[in-house]
Amino acid sequence: MKKHAFIWLTIGAYLMASCANNTQHEHNHDHEGHDHAVHATHNHEGHDHGTHDHDHSSHGHDHSSHNHDHSAHNHAEHAHNHDGGISLKEGEAEKIGLTTETAVAGTFTSVIKCTGHVVGATGDVVTVVAPQSGVVHYNRTWAEGSAVTAGSALFSISSRHVGSGDAAERARITYETALAAYERAQKLVKDNIISQREYETTRESYEQARMAYEALGGGDNAGSKACASKGGYITRLWVSEGDYVEAGAPLATIAQNKRLQLRADVPQRYYNELSTISSANFVTSYDDQVYELSQMNGKLLSYGRNAGETSFFVPVTFDFDNRATIVPGSSVDVYLLGAPRHNVISIPTQSLTEEQGLFFVYRRLCENDFEKVEVKTGMSNGSRIEILSGVNPGDKIVVNGVYRVRLAAASNALPPAHNHNH
Repeated sequence: MKKHAFIWLTIGAYLMASCANNTQHEHNHDHEGHDHAVHATHNHEGHDHGTHDHDHSSHGHDHSSHNHDHSAHNHAEHAHNHDGGISLKEGEAEKIGLTTETAVAGTFTSVIKCTGHVVGATGDVVTVVAPQSGVVHYNRTWAEGSAVTAGSALFSISSRHVGSGDAAERARITYETALAAYERAQKLVKDNIISQREYETTRESYEQARMAYEALGGGDNAGSKACASKGGYITRLWVSEGDYVEAGAPLATIAQNKRLQLRADVPQRYYNELSTISSANFVTSYDDQVYELSQMNGKLLSYGRNAGETSFFVPVTFDFDNRATIVPGSSVDVYLLGAPRHNVISIPTQSLTEEQGLFFVYRRLCENDFEKVEVKTGMSNGSRIEILSGVNPGDKIVVNGVYRVRLAAASNALPPAHNHNH
């Protein structure tokens, strides 16, 4: 019995020890699980911290992107400031003689554009005519523009082999006959053989014969002489070598070119504005130069009160000093200057460029940078043109060197302008 009780006590103790070990093992297992969980949690928190670091890095990346956007913003601002900009190389503007004019609002006259022509002033032009009928011979090779002196013989007119013979030879015979009769009458009147009246008649016949003889060349075998009554320049030759002419026919026109006249043909619709006209500019077709009458001692002579029966134009006439090589008889474009207008912006006409019916100028931004600007134009007086829009007072507009700047804009071969908004 005691043996059985001992066995059961031993078994119970063993069971209790087993339970205690199992409990301790479970406790240890739970503790390890707890440590693993804590470790896992700690690792998870570490992972979150890493994620946080990653987010921070991402935040730093965004900041870099923000800086990049800021740079892009500056670049966009640069592009906006130099939209359509043109740059010349350093020192190139001076090399090509580029100049600018600062736009200002000032006085500009009203303008009537029309056509006209330049002629010699009254008394400044003479015509050489044929002293007799006959064949024309040049005394030397003449051309339009040749200079001549007063009294110089330009042509010889001979009728020796034409019609009734040489008029100069006939004049010579008449003259010599009249001279002999006159010398005889001088002796007879002293002896009272002829009356004083007969003597005067003989003397009158002699004088007429002498003048005719001298007018036809005075015995020159080459024929009658056609001479220049004034010095100047031959502006027109009416005949060629060998032409036959009648007495009194024009041979050449000579102008001294000291004083000329400008005659403008104004359309009738401007008639009411003619009373305001004070001066004019004009442009010739052979040199495209603008001539200003205000710089050539010009003055208004008259303007027509009505148009001709067969004309739709009213004439306006100026005279002026010929201080340049202006050819009388040439056709010109005329800009009649009328009443003054104030607060008008105008620029030299050579500043303008035209593309497909639109007008542009080049504005200087800084030393070597320019931009192309479209403008609306108004009246032009030949040398300057009114600007209605596109240019403001203070703008520096390129006057000389426009072609070079335009070429740079078209070719796009020059380096771009640097940023001035640092």
